[in-house]
Amino acid sequence: MRRTPTMKDVAREAGVSVMTVSRAFKRHASVSEETRERILSTAEKMGYVFDSIAANLRSQRSGFVAMTIPSLNNANFAETVGGLSRGLHEAGLEVLLGYSNYDILEEERLIEQLLRRRPEAIVVTGGRHTDKARRLLENSGIPVIETWDLPSEPIGHVVGFSNAATMDILIDHLVSNGYEKIAFIGGDTDGDTRGADRRRGFVSALDKRRMDASRLIGAGQPPISMREGAVAMSRLLEESPDTQAVVCVSDLSAYGALSECMRRGVRVPEDIAIAGFGAFEISAVSVPTITTIDPHSEEIGRRTAELVISLLGNESIASEATRIAIDPHIEIGGST
Repeated sequence: MRRTPTMKDVAREAGVSVMTVSRAFKRHASVSEETRERILSTAEKMGYVFDSIAANLRSQRSGFVAMTIPSLNNANFAETVGGLSRGLHEAGLEVLLGYSNYDILEEERLIEQLLRRRPEAIVVTGGRHTDKARRLLENSGIPVIETWDLPSEPIGHVVGFSNAATMDILIDHLVSNGYEKIAFIGGDTDGDTRGADRRRGFVSALDKRRMDASRLIGAGQPPISMREGAVAMSRLLEESPDTQAVVCVSDLSAYGALSECMRRGVRVPEDIAIAGFGAFEISAVSVPTITTIDPHSEEIGRRTAELVISLLGNESIASEATRIAIDPHIEIGGST
């Protein structure tokens, strides 16, 4: 049987020390790009695979950052993971991902499991957690970054925005265009805490303008799909046919609502205006295009990666809570 090449073999072939080979695979700053390329090329030709587990055991570092997200098939969270992953990759770090399916008890279990694997930092989605999950994060001894939210009592560091405040942006737009009888389509429960915040933000935005905030249509258990958005719009049109505009918890539910209007011959925006959230691709290609809020999902991931790298590289700032506020903006489409 052919012998498996070792790091010593690569070092000898490349004409460098074993330590230099190790540093090259870790993208260490002390290794020039020319030397790194020569080492990696040599290793590839020899069929050498770097043993990161052994290296991390020696350095007492895991080399990964843990992250929890509510969903794997939500484009917004996929963009955030992508931004985080690309940013961390430059520093030789990888993402270990877990998804909670909008269940905070499942998030609690995931956090406990992920922390057992000794990540360098942990990134969680949202600012509301079970008491146990919060204790686990507070006592983890590693940087904790909450994203997609601006919690009033953060555990550690925050990269996000106020979901409630985004509804004020949408209501401002609708009211300025003459809409007065406005409804909201969203989940029946608070499982999606960000969706629940948007519902509360909707009510608050109408209350402060002394407008009716009672047109709340529950569309089922989060996350709300296109089908559920269509069913909810059907209910809204039957129960409150005088509604002039509707804000949907996401672009997917907004597209479902738009499709239901098309089926019924209800004109958008002439008979009813529709707005969503998330700036999904579908909102830009639908007919009409859907007015939405762009939360800058990829930027959340990218800024989180920059923060993680900064915290891991400077112990003096790791204990100081950092708050990075993202500024969502409205993208006005033909639906309003």
